[in-house]
Amino acid sequence: MAIIKRKVSPRQKMINLMYVVLMAMLALNISTEVLNGFSIVEESLNRTTGNSSMENKAIFDELEQMMQKNPEKVKAWFAMASTVRNMSDSLFNYAQQLKIDIVKEADGKNGDPLNIRNKENLEAAGIVMLAPGTGQGHKLYDAINSYRERILRFVTDPLQKKIIASNLSTAVPHHSLNKNWEEYMFENMPTSAAVTLLSKLQSDIRYAEGEVLHTLVANVGLKDLRVNKLQAFVVPSQTRLYPGETLTAQMLMGAVDSTQQPQVYVNGQLIRGNKITLRAGAPGKHTISGYMLIKDLAGNVIRRNFKQDYWVTGGPKPERYISPDGMQQIPAFEGVATIAADLMNVLYAGFDNPITISIPNTGQNDIQASMSGGSLVARGGGKFVARPTSVGNPVTISVSAKGRKIGEYKFRVRKLPDPAPYIAMGADRFKSGALSKAALMSASGIHAAIDDGLLDIPFSVTSFRTVFFDNMGNAVPLASNGSQFSAQQKEQFRHLSRNKRFYITNVVVHGPDGTTRTLNGRNMEVIVQ
Repeated sequence: MAIIKRKVSPRQKMINLMYVVLMAMLALNISTEVLNGFSIVEESLNRTTGNSSMENKAIFDELEQMMQKNPEKVKAWFAMASTVRNMSDSLFNYAQQLKIDIVKEADGKNGDPLNIRNKENLEAAGIVMLAPGTGQGHKLYDAINSYRERILRFVTDPLQKKIIASNLSTAVPHHSLNKNWEEYMFENMPTSAAVTLLSKLQSDIRYAEGEVLHTLVANVGLKDLRVNKLQAFVVPSQTRLYPGETLTAQMLMGAVDSTQQPQVYVNGQLIRGNKITLRAGAPGKHTISGYMLIKDLAGNVIRRNFKQDYWVTGGPKPERYISPDGMQQIPAFEGVATIAADLMNVLYAGFDNPITISIPNTGQNDIQASMSGGSLVARGGGKFVARPTSVGNPVTISVSAKGRKIGEYKFRVRKLPDPAPYIAMGADRFKSGALSKAALMSASGIHAAIDDGLLDIPFSVTSFRTVFFDNMGNAVPLASNGSQFSAQQKEQFRHLSRNKRFYITNVVVHGPDGTTRTLNGRNMEVIVQ
Protein backbone atom coordinates (compact mmCIF):
# COMPACT_ATOMS: atom_id res chain seq x y z
CA MET A 1 0.00 0.00 0.00
CA ALA A 2 1.52 3.35 -0.95
CA ILE A 3 2.09 6.04 1.68
CA ILE A 4 0.39 9.35 0.84
CA LYS A 5 2.56 12.34 1.93
CA ARG A 6 0.55 15.19 3.35
CA LYS A 7 1.57 18.71 2.59
CA VAL A 8 3.13 20.51 5.64
CA SER A 9 2.08 24.10 6.14
CA PRO A 10 4.69 26.87 6.62
CA ARG A 11 3.41 27.40 10.17
CA GLN A 12 4.00 23.71 11.02
CA LYS A 13 7.51 23.85 9.55
CA MET A 14 8.29 26.80 11.79
CA ILE A 15 6.96 24.96 14.86
CA ASN A 16 9.05 21.89 14.03
CA LEU A 17 12.21 23.99 13.58
CA MET A 18 11.67 25.78 16.89
CA TYR A 19 11.24 22.40 18.63
CA VAL A 20 14.56 21.16 17.25
CA VAL A 21 16.33 24.35 18.43
CA LEU A 22 14.73 24.01 21.88
CA MET A 23 15.87 20.40 22.21
CA ALA A 24 19.41 21.41 21.26
CA MET A 25 19.41 24.17 23.88
CA LEU A 26 18.14 21.78 26.53
CA ALA A 27 20.88 19.31 25.61
CA LEU A 28 23.57 21.98 26.02
CA ASN A 29 22.16 23.40 29.22
CA ILE A 30 23.89 22.21 32.40
CA SER A 31 21.86 22.30 35.55
CA THR A 32 22.92 24.38 38.54
CA GLU A 33 22.95 21.25 40.71
CA VAL A 34 25.59 19.63 38.49
CA LEU A 35 27.80 22.73 38.51
CA ASN A 36 27.50 23.02 42.28
CA GLY A 37 28.47 19.37 42.51
CA PHE A 38 31.77 20.18 40.79
CA SER A 39 32.39 22.89 43.39
CA ILE A 40 31.83 20.43 46.22
CA VAL A 41 34.28 17.96 44.64
CA GLU A 42 36.78 20.77 44.10
CA GLU A 43 36.68 21.77 47.77
CA SER A 44 37.17 18.17 48.85
CA LEU A 45 40.12 17.71 46.50
CA ASN A 46 41.74 20.91 47.76
CA ARG A 47 41.47 19.71 51.38
CA THR A 48 42.95 16.32 50.49
CA THR A 49 45.76 17.88 48.48
CA GLY A 50 46.54 20.34 51.26
CA ASN A 51 46.78 17.55 53.83
CA SER A 52 49.02 15.53 51.53
CA SER A 53 51.27 18.54 50.96
CA MET A 54 51.70 19.08 54.70
CA GLU A 55 52.44 15.40 55.28
CA ASN A 56 54.99 15.33 52.45
CA LYS A 57 56.68 18.45 53.82
CA ALA A 58 56.93 16.84 57.27
CA ILE A 59 58.54 13.72 55.76
CA PHE A 60 61.01 15.81 53.75
CA ASP A 61 61.87 17.93 56.80
CA GLU A 62 62.55 14.75 58.76
CA LEU A 63 64.85 13.50 56.02
CA GLU A 64 66.59 16.88 55.93
CA GLN A 65 67.26 16.70 59.68
CA MET A 66 68.67 13.20 59.25
CA MET A 67 70.87 14.57 56.47
CA GLN A 68 72.28 17.26 58.76
CA LYS A 69 73.04 14.72 61.50
CA ASN A 70 74.56 12.02 59.30
CA PRO A 71 75.25 13.28 55.75
CA GLU A 72 77.37 10.30 54.72
CA LYS A 73 74.56 7.87 55.49
CA VAL A 74 71.58 9.92 54.25
CA LYS A 75 73.14 11.80 51.32
CA ALA A 76 71.99 9.42 48.57
CA TRP A 77 68.42 9.16 49.92
CA PHE A 78 68.15 12.92 50.45
CA ALA A 79 69.32 13.60 46.89
CA MET A 80 66.58 11.31 45.53
CA ALA A 81 63.97 12.95 47.78
CA SER A 82 65.04 16.40 46.56
CA THR A 83 64.68 15.29 42.96
CA VAL A 84 61.19 13.89 43.63
CA ARG A 85 60.11 17.06 45.42
CA ASN A 86 61.41 19.37 42.69
CA MET A 87 59.75 17.56 39.81
CA SER A 88 56.48 17.16 41.77
CA ASP A 89 56.38 20.88 42.63
CA SER A 90 57.09 21.75 39.01
CA LEU A 91 54.09 19.82 37.62
CA PHE A 92 51.85 20.81 40.55
CA ASN A 93 52.56 24.53 40.03
CA TYR A 94 52.02 24.22 36.28
CA ALA A 95 48.56 22.70 36.86
CA GLN A 96 47.77 25.50 39.32
CA GLN A 97 48.69 28.15 36.77
CA LEU A 98 46.42 26.50 34.17
CA LYS A 99 43.51 26.64 36.65
CA ILE A 100 44.11 30.36 37.13
CA ASP A 101 44.32 31.00 33.37
CA ILE A 102 41.05 29.14 32.67
CA VAL A 103 39.13 30.97 35.40
CA LYS A 104 40.47 34.35 34.26
CA GLU A 105 39.36 33.51 30.74
CA ALA A 106 35.85 32.83 32.07
CA ASP A 107 35.54 35.57 34.77
CA GLY A 108 38.03 38.24 33.71
CA LYS A 109 41.40 39.31 35.08
CA ASN A 110 40.21 39.03 38.70
CA GLY A 111 39.09 35.43 38.31
CA ASP A 112 39.73 33.16 41.31
CA PRO A 113 39.71 29.33 41.06
CA LEU A 114 38.31 29.17 44.60
CA ASN A 115 35.35 31.39 43.68
CA ILE A 116 34.28 30.78 40.06
CA ARG A 117 31.37 32.95 38.87
CA ASN A 118 30.80 31.66 35.33
CA LYS A 119 30.99 27.98 36.17
CA GLU A 120 28.97 26.96 33.10
CA ASN A 121 31.29 28.70 30.61
CA LEU A 122 32.07 26.13 27.86
CA GLU A 123 34.70 28.13 25.98
CA ALA A 124 37.33 29.17 28.56
CA ALA A 125 38.93 25.74 28.96
CA GLY A 126 39.05 25.24 25.19
CA ILE A 127 40.70 28.63 24.60
CA VAL A 128 43.45 28.03 27.18
CA MET A 129 44.06 24.36 26.47
CA LEU A 130 43.16 23.86 22.78
CA ALA A 131 43.72 27.17 20.97
CA PRO A 132 45.94 26.69 17.88
CA GLY A 133 49.51 27.74 18.58
CA THR A 134 49.00 28.78 22.21
CA GLY A 135 47.00 25.86 23.65
CA GLN A 136 48.59 24.28 26.73
CA GLY A 137 46.83 20.91 26.42
CA HIS A 138 49.54 18.99 24.60
CA LYS A 139 52.25 20.53 26.77
CA LEU A 140 50.40 19.31 29.86
CA TYR A 141 50.02 15.89 28.23
CA ASP A 142 53.80 15.63 27.70
CA ALA A 143 54.52 16.90 31.23
CA ILE A 144 52.27 14.26 32.84
CA ASN A 145 53.85 11.46 30.79
CA SER A 146 57.35 12.61 31.67
CA TYR A 147 56.52 12.90 35.38
CA ARG A 148 54.87 9.47 35.45
CA GLU A 149 57.89 7.78 33.87
CA ARG A 150 60.37 9.49 36.24
CA ILE A 151 58.39 9.02 39.46
CA LEU A 152 57.81 5.31 38.80
CA ARG A 153 61.60 4.77 38.79
CA PHE A 154 61.56 5.48 42.53
CA VAL A 155 58.66 3.09 43.30
CA THR A 156 59.55 -0.53 44.11
CA ASP A 157 56.23 -1.89 45.41
CA PRO A 158 54.32 -3.42 42.44
CA LEU A 159 50.88 -2.49 43.81
CA GLN A 160 51.83 1.13 44.46
CA LYS A 161 53.46 1.34 41.04
CA LYS A 162 50.22 0.12 39.43
CA ILE A 163 48.09 2.63 41.40
CA ILE A 164 50.34 5.60 40.56
CA ALA A 165 50.53 4.61 36.89
CA SER A 166 46.73 4.40 36.75
CA ASN A 167 46.22 7.76 38.51
CA LEU A 168 48.59 9.54 36.11
CA SER A 169 47.48 7.72 32.96
CA THR A 170 46.87 9.75 29.79
CA ALA A 171 45.20 6.91 27.89
CA VAL A 172 42.03 7.90 26.02
CA PRO A 173 38.93 5.62 26.25
CA HIS A 174 37.78 3.86 23.08
CA HIS A 175 34.48 5.75 23.06
CA SER A 176 36.24 9.13 22.67
CA LEU A 177 35.30 9.41 18.96
CA ASN A 178 38.94 9.64 17.80
CA LYS A 179 39.77 12.57 20.06
CA ASN A 180 43.25 13.03 21.47
CA TRP A 181 43.80 13.34 25.24
CA GLU A 182 43.59 17.11 25.48
CA GLU A 183 40.42 17.25 23.36
CA TYR A 184 38.84 14.46 25.38
CA MET A 185 39.62 16.29 28.64
CA PHE A 186 38.90 19.95 27.83
CA GLU A 187 36.78 20.31 24.69
CA ASN A 188 33.36 21.84 25.54
CA MET A 189 34.16 21.35 29.21
CA PRO A 190 32.51 23.74 31.72
CA THR A 191 34.99 25.93 33.59
CA SER A 192 34.20 24.37 36.97
CA ALA A 193 34.69 20.86 35.57
CA ALA A 194 38.02 21.75 33.93
CA VAL A 195 39.31 23.22 37.20
CA THR A 196 38.20 20.09 39.07
CA LEU A 197 40.06 17.85 36.61
CA LEU A 198 43.27 19.84 37.18
CA SER A 199 42.76 19.67 40.96
CA LYS A 200 42.44 15.89 40.64
CA LEU A 201 45.78 15.87 38.82
CA GLN A 202 47.36 17.90 41.66
CA SER A 203 46.01 15.43 44.22
CA ASP A 204 47.49 12.50 42.26
CA ILE A 205 50.86 14.27 42.12
CA ARG A 206 50.99 14.73 45.90
CA TYR A 207 49.94 11.10 46.43
CA ALA A 208 52.74 9.80 44.20
CA GLU A 209 55.25 12.14 45.86
CA GLY A 210 54.18 10.98 49.32
CA GLU A 211 54.52 7.28 48.50
CA VAL A 212 58.07 7.80 47.24
CA LEU A 213 59.10 9.94 50.24
CA HIS A 214 57.73 7.32 52.66
CA THR A 215 59.78 4.65 50.90
CA LEU A 216 62.98 6.73 50.91
CA VAL A 217 62.75 7.52 54.64
CA ALA A 218 62.06 3.88 55.45
CA ASN A 219 65.08 2.77 53.42
CA VAL A 220 67.58 5.08 55.14
CA GLY A 221 68.21 2.70 58.02
CA LEU A 222 67.36 -0.52 56.25
CA LYS A 223 70.99 -1.63 56.00
CA ASP A 224 71.84 -0.61 59.56
CA LEU A 225 72.78 -3.07 62.24
CA ARG A 226 70.86 -3.01 65.49
CA VAL A 227 73.11 -2.46 68.52
CA ASN A 228 72.25 -2.52 72.22
CA LYS A 229 75.57 -2.91 73.98
CA LEU A 230 78.88 -1.06 74.04
CA GLN A 231 82.23 -2.74 74.60
CA ALA A 232 85.75 -1.39 74.94
CA PHE A 233 88.62 -2.81 72.87
CA VAL A 234 92.38 -2.27 72.89
CA VAL A 235 94.19 -2.48 69.54
CA PRO A 236 98.00 -2.56 69.87
CA SER A 237 100.27 -1.23 67.15
CA GLN A 238 102.26 -4.48 67.21
CA THR A 239 102.19 -7.82 68.95
CA ARG A 240 105.94 -8.18 69.55
CA LEU A 241 108.38 -5.77 71.14
CA TYR A 242 112.13 -5.71 71.46
CA PRO A 243 113.91 -4.00 74.38
CA GLY A 244 113.86 -0.23 74.00
CA GLU A 245 110.94 -0.16 71.52
CA THR A 246 107.72 1.77 72.17
CA LEU A 247 104.24 0.29 72.23
CA THR A 248 101.32 2.31 70.87
CA ALA A 249 97.78 1.14 71.63
CA GLN A 250 94.46 2.54 70.49
CA MET A 251 91.40 2.31 72.73
CA LEU A 252 88.11 1.89 70.85
CA MET A 253 84.46 1.71 71.81
CA GLY A 254 82.53 -0.88 69.80
CA ALA A 255 78.75 -1.30 69.54
CA VAL A 256 77.41 -4.85 69.43
CA ASP A 257 74.04 -6.61 69.33
CA SER A 258 73.85 -8.97 72.28
CA THR A 259 70.69 -10.60 70.87
CA GLN A 260 72.37 -11.68 67.64
CA GLN A 261 75.77 -13.38 67.65
CA PRO A 262 77.61 -13.31 64.34
CA GLN A 263 78.91 -16.47 62.74
CA VAL A 264 82.70 -16.50 62.91
CA TYR A 265 84.86 -18.49 60.49
CA VAL A 266 88.58 -18.82 61.26
CA ASN A 267 90.81 -20.37 58.62
CA GLY A 268 87.71 -21.68 56.84
CA GLN A 269 86.17 -23.35 59.92
CA LEU A 270 83.07 -22.18 61.83
CA ILE A 271 83.93 -21.70 65.50
CA ARG A 272 81.70 -21.62 68.55
CA GLY A 273 81.29 -18.09 69.91
CA ASN A 274 83.80 -15.42 69.03
CA LYS A 275 86.96 -16.51 70.90
CA ILE A 276 89.72 -18.94 69.98
CA THR A 277 92.72 -20.20 71.92
CA LEU A 278 95.94 -21.02 70.10
CA ARG A 279 99.10 -22.64 71.37
CA ALA A 280 102.27 -20.98 70.14
CA GLY A 281 104.15 -23.16 67.72
CA ALA A 282 107.43 -22.75 65.96
CA PRO A 283 109.15 -19.34 66.09
CA GLY A 284 108.26 -16.97 63.27
CA LYS A 285 105.33 -15.09 61.81
CA HIS A 286 101.82 -16.57 62.00
CA THR A 287 98.43 -15.30 60.82
CA ILE A 288 94.84 -15.57 62.06
CA SER A 289 92.40 -14.84 59.25
CA GLY A 290 88.74 -15.40 58.51
CA TYR A 291 85.41 -13.61 58.25
CA MET A 292 82.22 -12.85 60.21
CA LEU A 293 78.60 -13.02 59.03
CA ILE A 294 75.71 -11.02 60.50
CA LYS A 295 72.29 -9.85 59.26
CA ASP A 296 71.13 -6.25 58.98
CA LEU A 297 67.59 -5.00 59.70
CA ALA A 298 66.47 -5.96 56.18
CA GLY A 299 67.66 -9.53 56.62
CA ASN A 300 70.61 -9.19 54.25
CA VAL A 301 73.77 -11.05 55.25
CA ILE A 302 76.78 -8.78 55.79
CA ARG A 303 80.29 -10.22 55.58
CA ARG A 304 83.39 -8.64 57.10
CA ASN A 305 86.86 -10.14 56.72
CA PHE A 306 89.57 -9.96 59.39
CA LYS A 307 93.26 -10.73 59.55
CA GLN A 308 95.79 -10.52 62.38
CA ASP A 309 99.50 -11.37 62.28
CA TYR A 310 101.46 -12.45 65.34
CA TRP A 311 105.00 -13.56 65.96
CA VAL A 312 106.40 -16.33 68.08
CA THR A 313 109.87 -15.71 69.54
CA GLY A 314 111.93 -17.52 72.15
CA GLY A 315 114.52 -20.22 72.58
CA PRO A 316 118.26 -19.77 72.14
CA LYS A 317 119.43 -17.66 69.24
CA PRO A 318 121.25 -19.62 66.53
CA GLU A 319 124.97 -18.98 66.28
CA ARG A 320 125.00 -19.49 62.55
CA TYR A 321 122.56 -19.07 59.68
CA ILE A 322 122.58 -21.81 57.05
CA SER A 323 122.16 -20.46 53.51
CA PRO A 324 119.44 -22.02 51.30
CA ASP A 325 121.98 -24.13 49.38
CA GLY A 326 123.11 -25.72 52.66
CA MET A 327 126.77 -25.09 51.85
CA GLN A 328 127.58 -21.67 53.34
CA GLN A 329 127.41 -20.65 57.01
CA ILE A 330 126.71 -16.97 57.73
CA PRO A 331 126.65 -15.27 61.16
CA ALA A 332 123.06 -14.72 62.32
CA PHE A 333 121.73 -11.14 62.67
CA GLU A 334 120.19 -9.79 65.83
CA GLY A 335 116.78 -8.98 64.38
CA VAL A 336 114.31 -9.17 61.52
CA ALA A 337 113.66 -6.20 59.26
CA THR A 338 110.37 -4.34 59.65
CA ILE A 339 109.14 -2.60 56.49
CA ALA A 340 106.04 -0.42 56.74
CA ALA A 341 104.29 1.89 54.30
CA ASP A 342 103.54 5.08 56.21
CA LEU A 343 100.19 5.57 54.46
CA MET A 344 98.75 2.03 54.35
CA ASN A 345 99.64 -1.48 53.24
CA VAL A 346 99.64 -0.54 49.56
CA LEU A 347 101.74 1.65 47.29
CA TYR A 348 100.37 3.99 44.63
CA ALA A 349 101.74 3.98 41.10
CA GLY A 350 103.37 7.19 39.88
CA PHE A 351 103.29 8.67 43.38
CA ASP A 352 106.00 9.25 46.02
CA ASN A 353 105.02 6.85 48.81
CA PRO A 354 106.81 7.35 52.17
CA ILE A 355 108.35 4.14 53.56
CA THR A 356 109.91 3.46 56.98
CA ILE A 357 112.36 0.57 57.39
CA SER A 358 113.84 -0.50 60.74
CA ILE A 359 115.87 -3.44 62.07
CA PRO A 360 116.07 -4.02 65.84
CA ASN A 361 119.57 -3.51 67.27
CA THR A 362 120.78 -2.17 63.91
CA GLY A 363 121.68 1.46 63.17
CA GLN A 364 119.57 3.24 60.58
CA ASN A 365 122.70 4.17 58.60
CA ASP A 366 123.58 0.48 58.20
CA ILE A 367 120.32 -0.30 56.38
CA GLN A 368 120.24 -0.60 52.60
CA ALA A 369 117.09 -1.25 50.54
CA SER A 370 116.10 -1.69 46.92
CA MET A 371 112.78 -2.14 45.13
CA SER A 372 111.67 -4.03 42.03
CA GLY A 373 109.20 -2.43 39.62
CA GLY A 374 110.07 1.17 40.45
CA SER A 375 112.45 3.46 42.28
CA LEU A 376 113.32 3.62 45.99
CA VAL A 377 115.15 6.71 47.27
CA ALA A 378 116.65 6.96 50.79
CA ARG A 379 115.82 10.12 52.79
CA GLY A 380 117.83 9.26 55.90
CA GLY A 381 116.87 8.00 59.35
CA GLY A 382 115.21 4.87 57.96
CA LYS A 383 112.93 6.92 55.73
CA PHE A 384 112.54 6.10 52.05
CA VAL A 385 110.36 7.20 49.13
CA ALA A 386 108.98 4.43 46.90
CA ARG A 387 107.59 5.21 43.45
CA PRO A 388 106.14 2.17 41.60
CA THR A 389 105.81 2.51 37.84
CA SER A 390 102.67 0.51 37.00
CA VAL A 391 99.32 -0.37 38.54
CA GLY A 392 98.49 -3.99 39.38
CA ASN A 393 102.04 -5.32 39.39
CA PRO A 394 103.24 -5.95 42.98
CA VAL A 395 106.65 -4.62 43.94
CA THR A 396 109.15 -6.19 46.32
CA ILE A 397 111.35 -4.19 48.68
CA SER A 398 114.54 -6.04 49.71
CA VAL A 399 116.45 -5.01 52.84
CA SER A 400 120.06 -5.73 53.75
CA ALA A 401 122.45 -4.64 56.49
CA LYS A 402 126.21 -4.93 56.79
CA GLY A 403 126.30 -6.64 53.41
CA ARG A 404 123.81 -9.38 54.30
CA LYS A 405 120.21 -9.70 53.08
CA ILE A 406 117.76 -9.43 55.98
CA GLY A 407 114.36 -9.81 54.38
CA GLU A 408 111.90 -8.56 51.82
CA TYR A 409 108.29 -7.47 51.71
CA LYS A 410 105.83 -7.44 48.83
CA PHE A 411 103.43 -4.50 48.38
CA ARG A 412 100.36 -4.29 46.21
CA VAL A 413 100.36 -1.40 43.75
CA ARG A 414 97.17 0.52 43.08
CA LYS A 415 96.05 3.61 41.28
CA LEU A 416 95.54 6.67 43.45
CA PRO A 417 91.86 6.77 44.47
CA ASP A 418 89.60 9.48 43.09
CA PRO A 419 89.74 12.74 45.03
CA ALA A 420 86.69 14.52 46.40
CA PRO A 421 85.77 17.95 44.99
CA TYR A 422 85.24 20.76 47.49
CA ILE A 423 84.88 24.52 47.85
CA ALA A 424 87.58 26.09 50.03
CA MET A 425 86.13 28.04 52.98
CA GLY A 426 89.27 29.23 54.73
CA ALA A 427 90.66 26.23 56.59
CA ASP A 428 87.43 24.26 56.04
CA ARG A 429 86.39 22.24 53.02
CA PHE A 430 82.75 22.41 51.92
CA LYS A 431 81.83 19.19 50.11
CA SER A 432 78.02 19.14 50.06
CA GLY A 433 74.95 20.44 51.87
CA ALA A 434 73.74 23.87 52.95
CA LEU A 435 75.87 26.93 52.12
CA SER A 436 75.11 30.60 52.67
CA LYS A 437 74.70 32.70 49.55
CA ALA A 438 77.36 35.14 50.79
CA ALA A 439 79.89 32.32 51.15
CA LEU A 440 78.96 30.99 47.72
CA MET A 441 79.40 34.39 46.07
CA SER A 442 82.80 34.84 47.73
CA ALA A 443 84.08 31.44 46.54
CA SER A 444 86.36 31.61 43.52
CA GLY A 445 85.94 28.03 42.33
CA ILE A 446 86.40 24.40 43.35
CA HIS A 447 89.34 22.23 44.38
CA ALA A 448 89.86 18.46 44.66
CA ALA A 449 91.91 16.30 46.98
CA ILE A 450 92.09 12.81 48.44
CA ASP A 451 91.07 13.55 52.01
CA ASP A 452 90.11 10.38 53.87
CA GLY A 453 92.00 10.70 57.14
CA LEU A 454 95.02 8.79 55.79
CA LEU A 455 95.84 10.70 52.63
CA ASP A 456 95.71 14.39 51.84
CA ILE A 457 96.80 14.62 48.23
CA PRO A 458 95.72 17.61 46.09
CA PHE A 459 94.62 17.27 42.46
CA SER A 460 94.34 20.03 39.83
CA VAL A 461 90.80 20.76 38.58
CA THR A 462 90.78 21.33 34.81
CA SER A 463 87.02 21.66 34.19
CA PHE A 464 83.62 21.10 35.77
CA ARG A 465 79.93 21.76 35.22
CA THR A 466 77.16 23.27 37.34
CA VAL A 467 73.57 22.06 36.84
CA PHE A 468 70.62 24.25 37.82
CA PHE A 469 66.88 23.51 37.46
CA ASP A 470 64.26 25.94 36.18
CA ASN A 471 60.67 26.15 37.43
CA MET A 472 59.63 23.31 35.10
CA GLY A 473 62.29 21.00 36.50
CA ASN A 474 64.41 21.20 33.34
CA ALA A 475 68.18 20.95 33.84
CA VAL A 476 70.26 24.04 32.93
CA PRO A 477 73.94 23.03 32.70
CA LEU A 478 76.77 25.61 32.64
CA ALA A 479 80.39 24.59 32.04
CA SER A 480 83.67 26.02 33.32
CA ASN A 481 86.98 25.33 31.56
CA GLY A 482 89.13 25.48 34.65
CA SER A 483 88.84 25.45 38.42
CA GLN A 484 87.21 28.90 38.68
CA PHE A 485 83.48 29.66 38.49
CA SER A 486 82.66 31.24 35.13
CA ALA A 487 80.90 34.59 34.78
CA GLN A 488 77.70 32.80 33.69
CA GLN A 489 77.82 30.54 36.74
CA LYS A 490 78.37 33.53 39.05
CA GLU A 491 75.42 35.31 37.46
CA GLN A 492 73.23 32.26 38.02
CA PHE A 493 74.29 32.22 41.69
CA ARG A 494 72.95 35.78 42.09
CA HIS A 495 69.47 34.68 41.02
CA LEU A 496 69.24 31.71 43.41
CA SER A 497 66.72 32.15 46.21
CA ARG A 498 66.80 30.52 49.64
CA ASN A 499 66.60 26.69 49.68
CA LYS A 500 67.30 26.51 45.96
CA ARG A 501 69.84 23.88 45.08
CA PHE A 502 72.24 23.14 42.26
CA TYR A 503 74.82 20.46 41.53
CA ILE A 504 78.50 20.50 40.61
CA THR A 505 79.17 17.54 38.29
CA ASN A 506 81.58 16.19 35.66
CA VAL A 507 84.64 17.41 37.56
CA VAL A 508 87.80 16.65 35.55
CA VAL A 509 91.05 16.55 37.52
CA HIS A 510 94.75 15.95 36.88
CA GLY A 511 96.57 14.01 39.60
CA PRO A 512 100.16 13.99 40.89
CA ASP A 513 100.48 10.52 39.35
CA GLY A 514 100.08 12.08 35.90
CA THR A 515 96.57 10.73 35.25
CA THR A 516 93.53 12.75 34.16
CA ARG A 517 90.14 11.48 35.27
CA THR A 518 86.48 12.54 35.46
CA LEU A 519 84.95 12.26 38.92
CA ASN A 520 81.71 10.48 37.99
CA GLY A 521 79.75 9.75 41.17
CA ARG A 522 81.56 12.50 43.12
CA ASN A 523 78.94 15.18 42.53
CA MET A 524 78.46 18.08 44.94
CA GLU A 525 74.99 19.26 45.99
CA VAL A 526 74.76 22.88 47.16
CA ILE A 527 71.65 24.16 48.98
CA VAL A 528 71.61 27.95 49.12
CA GLN A 529 70.75 29.40 52.55
